[in-house]
Amino acid sequence: YWPPQFVIMDGATLEPLKIVSTRGNIYDEQTYHPEPRVASILGSHYRPEFIVNVKETGKILLVDYTDLKNLKTTEIEAERFLHDGGLDASHRYFMVAANARNKIAVVDTKEGKLTALVDTEGTTPHPGRGANFTHPAFGPVWATSHLGDDSVALIGTDPEKHPDQAWKMVDSFAALGGGSLFIKTHPKSDHLYVDATLNPDAEVSSSVAVFKISAMTADADPEFSTLPIGEWAGIPDGQPRVVQPEFNKDGTEVWFSVWNSKDKESAIVVVDDKTLELKHVIKDPRLITPTGKFN
Repeated sequence: YWPPQFVIMDGATLEPLKIVSTRGNIYDEQTYHPEPRVASILGSHYRPEFIVNVKETGKILLVDYTDLKNLKTTEIEAERFLHDGGLDASHRYFMVAANARNKIAVVDTKEGKLTALVDTEGTTPHPGRGANFTHPAFGPVWATSHLGDDSVALIGTDPEKHPDQAWKMVDSFAALGGGSLFIKTHPKSDHLYVDATLNPDAEVSSSVAVFKISAMTADADPEFSTLPIGEWAGIPDGQPRVVQPEFNKDGTEVWFSVWNSKDKESAIVVVDDKTLELKHVIKDPRLITPTGKFN
């Protein structure tokens, strides 16, 4: 976030090679912003480019890193308050939340162009990387949950085989509660997990909603199961908050972080994806408010 710049580094040594400022004009107001933050960066699968999301200016930068002396950047006007996002299942389209505008910007990383702006009809989408799965009725979709309400939005992502659903919100349904930060599934899983980390209710923020993907339909809201992750962690003090479900590599386990204040116990809870039963609780004095877990 600070300072307002991004740094291109040597991949082997992490030596800084070039610092690029993100200061500039807001895309729609055409007024100068002195401190536009870099909210997220992703690597393209189609071009030697970094995808840089500049929050306050509403611009997505496609930065060609092949020649740093003659740096080429494609500037895409998307929407303000860009935050986090991820690729669709084909790895061609980048989906990023403009969260204060309640929209998802879709960028074609192969063509280097904005494809769509999709209104999620929810409040403050916060997808993390989002979740890709094949809906029984709508085909391939990408999902986001929301910070400001309990809704989950599904956006169609297959313009070739499902053109009528592509880059449109095809469904919206309720999860456990508002305050969600992450939503997750796995190609080998039939489950969609949605946290509610920042919900003010202690029971809600310490639990996770789980939807069965194969049971989803076009004309009814899906039901969900509730996993009491905080209770399984066995933490007696504080207000444990469950955040960021992450799968192991083969998709058989889901790992949940259990946040707590720095002077209280935290944990990581491992759940069997097939049975939705507790497998293991990891605790250690060095495990203080754990967040991301990545393979």
